[in-house]
Amino acid sequence: MTQHGAHLRRLTQALCAAMALIVGGTGIAASQATPAPASLGDNPVFGLVNGCYAVKSEQSGTFVRRDGGGYRVDGADLAAAEGFRMHAAQLGRFMFYGKGGDMLAHDDKRAIVATRDALPTTDWTLTHTDGTYAITATDNGGQLTADGTGLGLTDPGTNPLGGRFRVVPTSGCADFPDAEVNATGTPLSGTGPNGEVRGFIDAHVHLNSNLFIGGQVHCGKPFDPQGVSVALRDCPDQGASKTSALLESILSGGSPLDGRDTTGWPTFKNWPAHDSLTHEQTYYKWIERAWRGGLRMFNDLLVNNRVLCDLYPYKNRSCNDMDTIRAQAKQVHEMQDYIDAQYGGPGRGWFRIVSNPADVRKVIGEGKLAVTIGIETSEPFGCGLRDGVPQCNEADIDRGLDEVYALGVRQMYVTHKFDNAFGGTRFDAGTTGVAVNVGNFLGTGRFWEVEPCKGPEHDQPLIPVAEGSAEVLAALPTGSAMPVYPSGPMCNTRGLTKLGEHMVRGMMARGMIVDIDHMSAKTAEDALRILEEAKYSGVVSTHSWTDPLNHKRIYALGGFVAGYASGLGGHSEDGDDHGNFIDAWRQARADRSDKYYFGFGFGADTGGFAPQAPPREDADTKPLQYPYKTFDGGTTMDRQRTGERVFDLNKDGVAHYGLIPDWIADMRNAAGDDGDQIIDDMSRGAEAYLQMWERVAK
Repeated sequence: MTQHGAHLRRLTQALCAAMALIVGGTGIAASQATPAPASLGDNPVFGLVNGCYAVKSEQSGTFVRRDGGGYRVDGADLAAAEGFRMHAAQLGRFMFYGKGGDMLAHDDKRAIVATRDALPTTDWTLTHTDGTYAITATDNGGQLTADGTGLGLTDPGTNPLGGRFRVVPTSGCADFPDAEVNATGTPLSGTGPNGEVRGFIDAHVHLNSNLFIGGQVHCGKPFDPQGVSVALRDCPDQGASKTSALLESILSGGSPLDGRDTTGWPTFKNWPAHDSLTHEQTYYKWIERAWRGGLRMFNDLLVNNRVLCDLYPYKNRSCNDMDTIRAQAKQVHEMQDYIDAQYGGPGRGWFRIVSNPADVRKVIGEGKLAVTIGIETSEPFGCGLRDGVPQCNEADIDRGLDEVYALGVRQMYVTHKFDNAFGGTRFDAGTTGVAVNVGNFLGTGRFWEVEPCKGPEHDQPLIPVAEGSAEVLAALPTGSAMPVYPSGPMCNTRGLTKLGEHMVRGMMARGMIVDIDHMSAKTAEDALRILEEAKYSGVVSTHSWTDPLNHKRIYALGGFVAGYASGLGGHSEDGDDHGNFIDAWRQARADRSDKYYFGFGFGADTGGFAPQAPPREDADTKPLQYPYKTFDGGTTMDRQRTGERVFDLNKDGVAHYGLIPDWIADMRNAAGDDGDQIIDDMSRGAEAYLQMWERVAK
């Protein structure tokens, strides 16, 4: 290994170790039937989705057929024509998927070719006029044109008649490959007495992690216009530098470069997995399965960490928190459009972004998934801290809140992982705490400072920084003085600052929801005091990252608590205890207020360097039985299949988001006599959050 290579490896190992849990909380095969195509009469472009069509030249009256390495337009009839499955790449855009798995594409020389690779050159934009279609290459604007029996790209308007085509229904088309949902039945819709909705809520999930920390830490995407083979393939840099593979191995507890098969689609030998923290777990089809399994609210937290991004050696986008937030907000709307395209046009999809409680009720009443948007970053609006000096002012906060509110953000963190201009953060414990503390030093110029706690609430205990791993300490400047901390629970000296108070009051004025997770004990105390003085219900803890003693105060205000979606008892295969979600629910029931409607949520923290629930320790003797019925009895859920791999909660744990319904169903086994009660409380989670939001929304 070269000296440069050894240095890069040491740096990456240090960063990998420092990244552990900083962003998050605690860390072509057969395809199933596609959605039925919409009626063409409803919309002649959007309605093509999933249909089986032949393409006919308006000029010659002949059909496009497969010919050698490309296509010709000389088919005399439908029998000679190529049948294309119309896969929606986005609203108004399609891929022409042929019977043998080839796709209509163009090359760099304006020739029309066939390819099995899903590429931008297989993406076509369609427009409809007087019964005919213009078919334009999305990436370069060239128009598909028939010239005699040949096909090619021309500049739009060059050959108007040759650029006009009709589509003719045919049969025998191949299905475009995708992950299966493996759920049959009609999703629960409608409302109960007084308009009450039913369904589960994930109050803390990171859908857009593929864009955070510079865009090259996370492998895979929640969707891609060219389909699953692009969205769920491995990162491009893994084969070259192995940096992502190294990061994956360290975060997942393996040996660096241990030879894991990271191929992705269609084999998925080693990922997704419940402890695989850098690969995609929220692919849209997996979210669809969770929705069909009873999920009705999904709080997408836009996320980034500027310090880690600055340090990580590979990136393809800005490290600025707000630049990343804007890009992620754009992506979630693009995903809504993409899902709409799969179902026949705008508004037809099951994934609906909402920004007010009334729309939540409407969306859930229609049986769809209400998607809310929040933010979890350490330096929102540039409000970091450097050597004790805030890097923003009140005007920056006001402008920032106005901007993100306009983006649809309704829930925010005030602090996250590192101290900032708003206040102190809640410590991570143990060796992870050392890694995060090093990140705090690199970001703020100071290590955490501690003092005895003033009340029973406390932050996590810290170990001396010098006891951290050599890889973590290597990230510090030479000669850094490393603090030693007293044993036992202590508290961060930093509470809510004046700027932090301005932030909280600004959120309240806009009817936004304050998440107190990741606040230090002092910061949380100060924030809760302000909320209590105002009798403001808009306060939540969404993934078990505040002192549990604060839950009673949250409930007394009419706020909402969700537990981290951890295991259901026992330990994971590697012996790590990821907590017990059922115990968290039992404590929440004891802490609830009789003044307010009670329901319980979960925070999966998927995409946030947070491990998902492992297989239950006794799953081999008391397994979840497949198939099973959803809580409402209306949908049958079987084992989920993606490509060549079939997932089973009993063996895989929550390997990806599509197994969330299996994890919830398994609570009946794990909770014993409380099985029915926990499922009932979970099914009331969306309504409980919604009522909290209704009390404060502007």
